[in-house]
Amino acid sequence: QVQLVESGGGLEQPGGSLRLSCEAAGVSFSACTMGWYRQAPGKQRELVAAITSGGNTNYADFVKDRFTISRDNAKNTVYLQMDSLKPEDTAVYYCQAKRERWPKSLYWGQGTQVTVSS
Repeated sequence: QVQLVESGGGLEQPGGSLRLSCEAAGVSFSACTMGWYRQAPGKQRELVAAITSGGNTNYADFVKDRFTISRDNAKNTVYLQMDSLKPEDTAVYYCQAKRERWPKSLYWGQGTQVTVSS
């Protein structure tokens, strides 16, 4: 059974940093594109960053030069380093695994709350 478990969320001040982690089990991690999405109350879920099995990255414009996505295949873990946090970064952050090979299934974690406030 596929499980994606996020951790590292919490309360941080504007300008501060947090590092989110997502550990995957039950999936061929090294063959998956991994992504981070976020959803604020009353808003659509949106892509934050993604990284392919080959290490190619994609970032939303609103986090460029502030957030960094990385992966450690030996640990089946994807990370999101968040620097220079802003109040508008406040949201529930979700981890996604997307198989790059057939069947191209999608899997989601339960999310972790990030709150940026003084």
